[in-house]
Amino acid sequence: MFEKLLAMKKRRAEIETQLSDPAVLSRQEEYKALTKEHASLSPACDAYEEYLALAAEKEAATETYEQETDKEMRELLYGEIGELSERIEQKTEELKILLLPKDPNDEKNVILEIRGGAGGDEAALFGADLLKTYLRYAEKVGWKTEEMDATVTELGGVKEAVYLIVGKGAYSKLKYESGVHRVQRVPETESQGRIHTSTVTVAVMPEAEEVEVNINENDLSIDTYRSGGAGGQHVNKTESAIRITHIPTGIVVQCQDERSQIKNREKAMKVLASRLYDYYAQAENAKIAADRKQMVGTGDRSERIRTYNFPQGRVTDHRIGLTLYSLDTFMMGDIDEMLEGLALADRKMQLSGEDK
Repeated sequence: MFEKLLAMKKRRAEIETQLSDPAVLSRQEEYKALTKEHASLSPACDAYEEYLALAAEKEAATETYEQETDKEMRELLYGEIGELSERIEQKTEELKILLLPKDPNDEKNVILEIRGGAGGDEAALFGADLLKTYLRYAEKVGWKTEEMDATVTELGGVKEAVYLIVGKGAYSKLKYESGVHRVQRVPETESQGRIHTSTVTVAVMPEAEEVEVNINENDLSIDTYRSGGAGGQHVNKTESAIRITHIPTGIVVQCQDERSQIKNREKAMKVLASRLYDYYAQAENAKIAADRKQMVGTGDRSERIRTYNFPQGRVTDHRIGLTLYSLDTFMMGDIDEMLEGLALADRKMQLSGEDK
């Protein structure tokens, strides 16, 4: 581990020298690549420097302790050495986590899909609430969002919604949200005050770059149709909506958000590319996922991952056993604690896997 850290520290120093060269600054692509590499090396390098400082401090305290004859001073030094040992141990664990292989998709934008599941209108209404939660979180962290497609019910629920979320590290933050989300609450339409249980399915996929997915036009069936729903005079006058079926996989995407058929086709192709990327990645990762008993990080959408209990004001993630009693603020987009808990659990799982 420490050989790797030394090599990283040396490489960062080399990059810093290159970045100070005016000739490199004039070559924008090279400068951009070096800046990105420097940023990726810095967290581990900075933590390593902190580790070295703690180790030097402990060595100096130990040397003083061995030479000290005063009993009271020796006790103070002994306590200081113990505290430094604990901090060094914590920093070592932090370094192990920082050196874990990075998910190549972590920095990518996200295609977010939300679908109402069991529960009819109430499932669709919770789908709309959950969508707002993610959009509020995106706004809070400075990400941009764009609606790709949405089917809304008369009561304002969401049967299906597809959004593009653009932001640095969007996938790294949201990738654990894929799965079945269960809600327990009294619907507004329930006159007897009975608690209903409904489900919503969430899919989080990294936005696929064109070079990553090769889509053969001969594998596509493309249909056009007129947009439906409220939308002013334009609705139902032109066949601007697009439905694309990928014949080999049976994946179907549609887009009717734009007035232009060309723009709708572009958006639909972007969603199709991400779904195909996710489809093939899921198949590739099936062997790995089978060996991981917990759900975190596998992207498995077949089981319930979280319960939102409104009468008790709590939200529980069943994969890591984390319960937060702040459901109101959670639904307003304050989801950092949950996302961080899931990321930490995944890193610990990876570490235990490496240790074996």
